[in-house]
Amino acid sequence: MPADAAARGDVLVPAWDVDGVGALMTTRAGGVSRSPWDTLNLGTAVGDDPAAVAENRRRFARALGARPVYLRQVHGATVVMVSAADAEGDPPEADGAVTDEVGVACVVQVADCLPVLFAAPDGRAVGAAHAGWRGLAAGVVERTLEHVCALAGCAPQEVRAWLGPCIGPRRFEVGADVLQPFGADPQAPSAHPRFVPRTDVHRPDGRPRWLADLAGLARDRLGAAGVTAIDGASACTVEEGSRFFSFRRDGVTGRHAAAVWRVGG
Repeated sequence: MPADAAARGDVLVPAWDVDGVGALMTTRAGGVSRSPWDTLNLGTAVGDDPAAVAENRRRFARALGARPVYLRQVHGATVVMVSAADAEGDPPEADGAVTDEVGVACVVQVADCLPVLFAAPDGRAVGAAHAGWRGLAAGVVERTLEHVCALAGCAPQEVRAWLGPCIGPRRFEVGADVLQPFGADPQAPSAHPRFVPRTDVHRPDGRPRWLADLAGLARDRLGAAGVTAIDGASACTVEEGSRFFSFRRDGVTGRHAAAVWRVGG
């Protein structure tokens, strides 16, 4: 990824303008991986050539100007505090990361799940959460926010959050098992604004399906936790196939990375 990647539109940059904070999310462009991982795949466990992934990660780190700390994501709600030492060796098992160390990037990888980035006032602390529906239901977003607030000594109302591209509400088909953790009653299909019953399709198993708004669910959670400044989440990874990886659409595919870090003054 060349140093001018952001200027060429190869990455997404939050428009939150928080002093002392850098943040971005990659797209498919700017790497060396071949199809079906083309080209900037940053995932090491998706079947891609390890040499290509290593080169992609070198380009990513160079674009950040910070030391990226990856996680071994398990769709849970564990949040870890990371430092420069965590950039080496095995990644910690977690779905959220926070830091107050300058030059250390909290990184989450996604290919339909929702990346959520956090910035405390004046860049006193930052955090990143990997929010698939399981992690979101388990509280990964709220826990990451709590850790950022504790590090920065601030209230949730002072934190800015950015939601990256994820599977959109026209494409995220789910069953009753997804409704229940969010307090939605499958027997009352119109009772939750983030779940729309599918009446246009009939599945072979005869079970009902809904279209879920993953980003909307995250906004609800953030709002309930006190966050008022929430940006992003305008693109659907499934529908914009030339720009984004999508596991739901392609099965075998690459992984994006969303990162946030404190910038040295």
